[in-house]
Amino acid sequence: MPTLNRDGVDIYYEIHGTGPAVLLTHGYSATSQMWRGQIEALSKDHTLILWDMRGHGQSDSPRDENAYSEALTTADMAALLDHLDFEDAVIGGLSLGGYMSLAFYADYPERVKALLIIDTGPGFKKDEAREEWNKMARVRADAIEAKGASALQSRSPEQAQSQHKDIEGLAWAARYLLTQNTPRVINLLPDIKVPSLVIVGEEDKPFLIASDYMTKKIPGASQVIIPKAGHAANIDQPDAFNEALVSFLSKHGL
Repeated sequence: MPTLNRDGVDIYYEIHGTGPAVLLTHGYSATSQMWRGQIEALSKDHTLILWDMRGHGQSDSPRDENAYSEALTTADMAALLDHLDFEDAVIGGLSLGGYMSLAFYADYPERVKALLIIDTGPGFKKDEAREEWNKMARVRADAIEAKGASALQSRSPEQAQSQHKDIEGLAWAARYLLTQNTPRVINLLPDIKVPSLVIVGEEDKPFLIASDYMTKKIPGASQVIIPKAGHAANIDQPDAFNEALVSFLSKHGL
């Protein structure tokens, strides 16, 4: 099982195929396994890099709040590219993974060839809205501490199907990774200068408005709404989802 050690924290990753790199990041309480349905389609012409964020899947779950942050997550992504000898990549993810992909662009714009923003929100401009989101994240943390894995069973498919070696890591990730502290990501959108694809499931009601907003704010962004799909659009409708990604990559010579 390949891992990258980051100051004592082992980060799980896997690679598929050869060619230009595509780095995909899972959503909160999901794992790299949520992308199984994309491996065949994307690894034909690309090196597909999948990984588990801190507190998730087969990566470590430190009992230290200072081991989780937006900055550490984007640094983990950069370290994976360094480890695998890629100067840049197409960067994408679902939900929290999409948000972190935008944060990665903020921190390492020169390393991003394009963005894949999937069933994602860009954060909040107002402190009050951000605090409501953070309250929700802390409630999730409390539920996981109280109920363990059973707290995930009623959620989206990519969450309910995931396996984690340390379920308590999700509580730490909810409190210190899922929570947000600044509006920097949402404020970044008009300054993005790479091809960007915004994907959302038509039944993912909480994220439809956010997806429309990002499509309008990111210069030249394209949007694809996947019919009969919810929050896990890539799992609900893998063929339509894969076609959208492959078409976008081909169109932009990626």
